[in-house]
Amino acid sequence: MNPHDYCQDKAAKSGSSFYYSFMFLPPQRRQAITALYAFCREVDDVVDECHDISLAHTKLDWWRQELGRVFGGTPTHPVGHALQDVIASFNLPQEQLLEIIDGMAMDLQQTRYLDFKGLQLYCYRVASVVGLLAAEIFGYTDRQTQKYAHDLGMAFQLTNIIRDVGEDARRGRIYLPIEDLQRFNVPASDILEARYSDNFRQLMAFQAERAQQFYEQAFANLPAVDRKSQRPGLVMAAIYRTLLDEIARDGFKVLDRRTSLTPLRKVWLAGWTWMKG
Repeated sequence: MNPHDYCQDKAAKSGSSFYYSFMFLPPQRRQAITALYAFCREVDDVVDECHDISLAHTKLDWWRQELGRVFGGTPTHPVGHALQDVIASFNLPQEQLLEIIDGMAMDLQQTRYLDFKGLQLYCYRVASVVGLLAAEIFGYTDRQTQKYAHDLGMAFQLTNIIRDVGEDARRGRIYLPIEDLQRFNVPASDILEARYSDNFRQLMAFQAERAQQFYEQAFANLPAVDRKSQRPGLVMAAIYRTLLDEIARDGFKVLDRRTSLTPLRKVWLAGWTWMKG
């Protein structure tokens, strides 16, 4: 398969909600965002699937070198070839793509965060930077849209963290800030051993409210002139906020299960949000 088919296959097989936000884009922009998504999946898979930390670092370094080859005109990986096709057309800076890799590398270096400020840096690198790059691909005329993209990326990553508390704990990671665990009197052992409590539910309600604030902040920052071009992000927000609502309705039972929406529901939310504009 050609590089763009490879990226399309990577995106489709992931089952991610991001895939549904690409559905209505014109071909050139859909191809570009799919290449960006495939790149993010490749470097994320290094961290999640490689259990040898030294080898994972080596693989991430390889991707840093591959980005150098992409911008130098000599990529070797299918995703690198796909990125080379789109970086010039959509002004995707090498520095931001490298920062995504730096964010993934943080997962190899630390498993806890003392406070929200530290967690914000991680969220910025693995999600807000992706939002900024996506905004370039979707197109905008008002620089205020960059603030929208930054905050929406934060909201998405905080939603991911809430959804994946149990799954991450089984990998030995707790993204919920230590200061928040202490505030709500939730020992880390409760999360690692999947023990529910009223304190835990209050802690998670606090995390969900923080995520909702970033959604609201993002929407407030989106200029009307760019709302139509940025609809893919709004589609994603509709899907992710619905997921967050489902998790809350279920009592934040995220330690021993992973809440998800059906593909049919995602398609419906995508179509409804796109038509609404």
